[in-house]
Amino acid sequence: MVHESILLKQKTLEAHLKTLGSAAVAFSGGVDSTFLLHEASKVLGDQAVAVTMKLNSVPAREIEEAKDFCTSRGIRQVIVERDQFAAPGFADNLKDRCYWCKTYLFSSLGELAKEHQIAYIIDGTNFSDTKGYRPGLKALAELGVVSPLKEAALTKEEIRILSEKEGLPTWNKPSFACLATRFPYGTRITEEKLRAVEAAEQLLFDLGFLQFRVRCHGDIARIEVLPAQLPKLVENREAVIARLHALGFRYVTMDLEGFRSGSMDGK
Repeated sequence: MVHESILLKQKTLEAHLKTLGSAAVAFSGGVDSTFLLHEASKVLGDQAVAVTMKLNSVPAREIEEAKDFCTSRGIRQVIVERDQFAAPGFADNLKDRCYWCKTYLFSSLGELAKEHQIAYIIDGTNFSDTKGYRPGLKALAELGVVSPLKEAALTKEEIRILSEKEGLPTWNKPSFACLATRFPYGTRITEEKLRAVEAAEQLLFDLGFLQFRVRCHGDIARIEVLPAQLPKLVENREAVIARLHALGFRYVTMDLEGFRSGSMDGK
């Protein structure tokens, strides 16, 4: 049974979405954007369009999952390919990287919305996102991007609860962040490094790890998995070491603190 206060937030969200008239939903296929797209489609029908950005920092697996969701639900989807290395400061990876990257990406979405006569761009930022280090939020505010989940005060956990209620396959999907977050600030990002991290994390995914990150510190790979799955990582150490060495990592390490979102923040 979903608590009444959470259901009230869902009603608030749906009422807000209805006032928008039409919306381009920045849809990555993650927990938040999937729930937002579901709600927007329920309220706005064909006036809700999923816009999925095919980016350097997004694994191919995520793009395919986003496509499959829209196809299965009959939701109109537009795939937009963007080169993040064209965004000022992306490769330099300074602490405000996310601000410049989101400014670049969502500016182009603004042009797309005008072209398709869509009134608003909306994204899956939720209330929990306001707690951490999120320089990209400033860019969204400057560009007039609407964040209905945040405005309805829906937290990450509440979105998962409502996603399960609505029968969405992503209700228990592990959280994901763009691959650029795997590099310490000030470490230059290259296409080659992004692909190496993507391949390393794909291996962990294929081995059955639930929540993980492969942090890149030069030629050192620092692997974060859930504490309960640390023994599983040790059991698969030979396969993991062989693959990561082949990807160019000289040293392969296991982080004993385990997975934690934002472990690179402020670093």
